[in-house]
Amino acid sequence: MINYIWIAMTVIGLVFAAANGKMKDVNEAIFHSANEAVTLCIGLISILVFWLGIMRIAQEAGLLAKLSTLFKPLIIKLFPEVPDDHPAIGYILSNIIANMFGLGNAATPLGIKAMEQLKALNGGKSSVSRSMVTFLALNTSGFTLIPTTVIAIRMKYNSSSPTEIVGPTLIATVCATVAAIMIDRFFYKRRIRKGVK
Repeated sequence: MINYIWIAMTVIGLVFAAANGKMKDVNEAIFHSANEAVTLCIGLISILVFWLGIMRIAQEAGLLAKLSTLFKPLIIKLFPEVPDDHPAIGYILSNIIANMFGLGNAATPLGIKAMEQLKALNGGKSSVSRSMVTFLALNTSGFTLIPTTVIAIRMKYNSSSPTEIVGPTLIATVCATVAAIMIDRFFYKRRIRKGVK
């Protein structure tokens, strides 16, 4: 569905630009944006490589294992259907820790692996399980301690204080995560009251 929306927006925009004689502006915007996107991506690669390196050092130093141990009791309570020793727990923990450090690009493959494991645990059914919904809610809220990607973008565009986003991001993501868990639990309990599994 989203593909059709994007196609419709593009076609409407091009028709509108052609009808108003603005095709030159559209062409300039396309090439300028493409150039900006490539430049931004190259700039972000260095920041992501740095933070992934820091994550690797933290892993080798045992910090990630300690964080996993710290968060594991909470994750087990949030995902009671998943056995403690199931691979899904490891992927969920890794995904959450990567998101905490603002490494969405590193978190995405871990999130996909977690969903695959949760689907296998659900018997491969096409319908989602309670754990899959909870994980999606947690992943979407994206609790973040250090928004490295946003800091990198702010540095790229010469922000006078690129790290001032840390405080507001922490507050916003804490509120979003708490709200996601509360909404997830509310709808789960409502389904149980209605007798739907």
